[in-house]
Amino acid sequence: MTMLLFQIGLAILTILLLKDTCGASVTPDPVFQYIDANQEKFVQRLKEWVVIKSDSSDPSLRNEVHKMMEITAELIKTLGGTAELVDIGLQQLPSGETLKLPSVVLGQIGQDPDKPTLCIYGHTDVQPARKEDGWDTDPYTLTEINGNLYGRGASDDKGQILPWINAAEALQSQELPVNFKFLIEGMEEVGSDGLAELIMKRNQTFFSDVDYIVLADTAWISEKPALTYGARGNCYFLVEVECANRDLHSGSYGGVIHEAMTDLIALLDSLTNSSGHILIPGINEAVAALTDEETKLYSGISFDHEEFRNKIGAQELRQKNKEGVLLQRWRYPSLTIHGIEGAFSGAGTKTVIPAKVIGKFSIRQVPDMDPLQVEKQVIEYLDKKFAELKSPNKMKTTMVIGAKPWLTDPNNKAFHAGRKASKRAFGVEPDLIRVGGTIPIATTLEDVTGKNLIMMPLGGPYDAAHGQNEKISRYNYIEGTKFAAAYAQEFAKL
Repeated sequence: MTMLLFQIGLAILTILLLKDTCGASVTPDPVFQYIDANQEKFVQRLKEWVVIKSDSSDPSLRNEVHKMMEITAELIKTLGGTAELVDIGLQQLPSGETLKLPSVVLGQIGQDPDKPTLCIYGHTDVQPARKEDGWDTDPYTLTEINGNLYGRGASDDKGQILPWINAAEALQSQELPVNFKFLIEGMEEVGSDGLAELIMKRNQTFFSDVDYIVLADTAWISEKPALTYGARGNCYFLVEVECANRDLHSGSYGGVIHEAMTDLIALLDSLTNSSGHILIPGINEAVAALTDEETKLYSGISFDHEEFRNKIGAQELRQKNKEGVLLQRWRYPSLTIHGIEGAFSGAGTKTVIPAKVIGKFSIRQVPDMDPLQVEKQVIEYLDKKFAELKSPNKMKTTMVIGAKPWLTDPNNKAFHAGRKASKRAFGVEPDLIRVGGTIPIATTLEDVTGKNLIMMPLGGPYDAAHGQNEKISRYNYIEGTKFAAAYAQEFAKL
């Protein structure tokens, strides 16, 4: 009898612990039940989006991008919302031709003045993709294999913006706790042409009643859900060196002239030491000091640096522990040399001295670095290094991108709502992370509207966004829809 009572008590305790750990995932939630019952419809919806070749980098596919924006607006209307396709003008192509920019969708579901309003940002344009690039499946046919949904845009970003629209539908089956506004563009992959101007024009109208902005993009760093509170900025530079008025035969002119390529290699080599430390004066000095409170955030993050190394096929990482890798990826600047334009790079051999070469490199920025100051520091440094070469060649440095880093407080109310929503949808506390990449729209939205922003990624750590075999797991897509719905409910309680 004593043993029986003990077993009954243990069973009750287990149920209580599970309920405490997993929240509403144990107690049936009608909104979650609606999502489960309609998951095949939601997957079909993603399939219908992926089939559209909305590659914003290819002018010949611009009609596909226009079609994608129209379908996005129509879906919002189908769910009882309103959607405006806003004309943002023309794109100037390198050839001198002009092309109509894809309209931006400004949508809304719910218009109750007594409820808070969340604005969800996302994009429906994608990177280029061809089967012959190395895909195992047709990139524009959503294909499910072992619980993963493969297709271009499945993770970046069609499969991350759709869960928010699906969540709005699911919430309407009960009660919509917030008003949803949607800012969805079709040019994110090529620089978001025209979007900043639109945000400024509509700041006093569309954005005036927005309480918080959610950016539906980026990815987790492990199989554990995450909330993102920071992203690095980016300054991209071109270094041009010219030695002649045409390409020259290396047999006839080699050793006679000062070669542009030799000068350029010397300049690029002067940017960092062998450990990757940036040698440009003032860059590292501008980095904000690391606080004890911030350091603690890194220790609890679920991340295996050896698994990370193995996944990317690297022989060795510069940092030897988890914290070191994460700090370098998110918290400190880095300099990367991307390539050399004008140099011979094809198959076979070509004995040519290039007349002009352009080196391309970027510096990922962190607080408190400023793009204008970085531009000045880089140009002055390379001018000095070029003078030391005593070369007669022509050299100039140009900054073509100057995007600021973004950082917010991970302890504000939006992140508290996110933690609660994660526990309800996924059964665990989320990691608080940054991203090493650059998301200029985040700083634009905050600076122009004055509203705070949270990034809520649904992509997995190895979804291969931009690469071959891009995917999102069915789990992330469906449970991510629950996450979005729970977030709206929790935000409404604040």
